Amino acid sequence: MGNAPRRMVVGITGATGIVYGVRLLQALRELKIESHLVVSKAGEMTRAYETDMSAEELRSLADVVYSPNDIAAPISSGSFRTMGMIVAPCSVRSMSDIAHGVTSGLISRAADVCLKERRRLVLMLRETPLHAGHLKSMLAVTEMGGIIAPPVPAFYSRPQSLDDMVTHTIGRVLDLFDLDLKAFPRWGEEGAAETDEEVPLSLSLD
Repeated sequence: MGNAPRRMVVGITGATGIVYGVRLLQALRELKIESHLVVSKAGEMTRAYETDMSAEELRSLADVVYSPNDIAAPISSGSFRTMGMIVAPCSVRSMSDIAHGVTSGLISRAADVCLKERRRLVLMLRETPLHAGHLKSMLAVTEMGGIIAPPVPAFYSRPQSLDDMVTHTIGRVLDLFDLDLKAFPRWGEEGAAETDEEVPLSLSLD
């Protein structure tokens, strides 16, 4: 991963939480990482429901944009080197396709390429509650080398806004690629919230 070109594939699917995809694209630009974006048809619908952004405004955040049906796109080939791929947010439909090798669309094909080339694949799965089929698909992705990273907010940093929580989550996802966004406080480091507790509440209750 350290010698790979500074390119990241970003998939945005129809799950709720397109704000994660938007913030991810902004973060990659801040880090000077070349972003290669694919938005599914359902992702375009979610954009219209959840934001005031136009399709053009969303695409302008990326360096390269592909049609979700463009199976001949560079990112569909393992010979096109990237750092890996993040699907933010990731729907159960997309995760299930990836888990079972269904590569009829560019998002699942690009994800399959990452798995076969042993590149990092991170799926920000947005679904709850989960049934056994969901859990089996999550396990299948994990066994193939992918990472399931649901966007779960952290509260030890005492976020003051939704943007704080989104940025923290995206920062933690980028940590998986050894990319430091430097935009959120880390536990135990200067700038983290100071409390009277010696450990985070989640740990103190164990």
